[in-house]
Amino acid sequence: MTPHSLQFDPTDRAVINNPFPVFARLQQEAPIHWSDKARGWVVTRYDDCKAVFLDQRFSSERMKPFFESLSDEQRAKVESLESSIGLWAVFLDPPDHTRLRRLLNRGFTSRAVDGMAPRIAEIVHELFDDIEDKTEIDFIRDLAYRIPASVIMEMLGAPRSEIEHFKLWSDEMSLFVGGSRVTPDKYVRAEAATAQMREAFRDLIAERRRQPREDMITDLIRAEDEGQVLNEEELIATCILLLFAGHETTGNLLGTGMYYFLRHLDQLEDLRLHPELADNVVEEILRHDGPNAAATRVASEDITLGGHTIRKGQRVFAMINAANRDPELFNNPQQFDIRRKPNGSAAIGQFAFGHGIHFCIGAPLARLEGRVAFPIIAERIRNPQLLGGEPDWLDSLSFRGLTKLPMSCNILTRKF
Repeated sequence: MTPHSLQFDPTDRAVINNPFPVFARLQQEAPIHWSDKARGWVVTRYDDCKAVFLDQRFSSERMKPFFESLSDEQRAKVESLESSIGLWAVFLDPPDHTRLRRLLNRGFTSRAVDGMAPRIAEIVHELFDDIEDKTEIDFIRDLAYRIPASVIMEMLGAPRSEIEHFKLWSDEMSLFVGGSRVTPDKYVRAEAATAQMREAFRDLIAERRRQPREDMITDLIRAEDEGQVLNEEELIATCILLLFAGHETTGNLLGTGMYYFLRHLDQLEDLRLHPELADNVVEEILRHDGPNAAATRVASEDITLGGHTIRKGQRVFAMINAANRDPELFNNPQQFDIRRKPNGSAAIGQFAFGHGIHFCIGAPLARLEGRVAFPIIAERIRNPQLLGGEPDWLDSLSFRGLTKLPMSCNILTRKF
């Protein structure tokens, strides 16, 4: 296992901000390679990533081994993280994953998503109304995270008045879940935030047991499959997962999309004149620079992939955003084009929400929020301009998004 001279380095700020030149070179020179910096195998081609997603010998259960590797003293310091994130279906293999996913499907019903478009549109307009007198905004702070956070909190039944607390807790958790490489106290911060979010949801669940409502927490409490129900700890963990993933992914989708529109103002105008392009817009942002940067797996046995032997226990990073620009599938893959038409095998779709049994359960909601929000953004924001030079991106192996997006613009008054 000799490191290739060209490596993906997740600690290099230049690579964090723009990994795509490195991805393009790796696809040509070393599509599967061991990276000392990432401490794992980095996989960049579409077909190889697909193989990782579909081969269940590449285990998603990477949290349990991590917690078990800690000393008793260390483990006690991350008790809330283990109790919550350790129960997320996304980090489990069958049969535990299968059972939780089936119960989650019963709580996260089509009823919870279908018919949400009018309310999502109203939330987007409300947030624009709040800032319409401003000529300078931070798109991430003022809109990108508030839109999906407001939606998922309403769906769960969590009070929107607590949005700032939940956002702060989620950001702190993200340091751990997303694989931050430059934050030394990430475990302490993530543990404290998770403990606070656990208590908030414990109280909400107790309240719904006393007084059920038409919301997702009530649906999860009632969810049953062949006599199986979610126990209290699984309920808390699932609520945290839905809130965390429900705003993190879509917030990054909206923020990244606005960033590329600022670099391609002609395409923002195209969307304003042709709102029917909304589906294309969402799919192109997901493909071009999606919110899920990589999927992490652990080899459960020695596995041969692309001529390389991946040893049991070694980590594999399926680089989703690299695969989604694989020139074998996409014409002009580095070009952002909201009128892109699928070509060849690209019609089978990009991997922004994963693939296989761990395909993101919230993908329909994220897509719906994007389809509703972007035409409103194009309509109400005029004369936008990026301020302060190129912005920084999240320090994360798993997530892709901007930390802030300062811009000047005029915000039009809503048309009633």
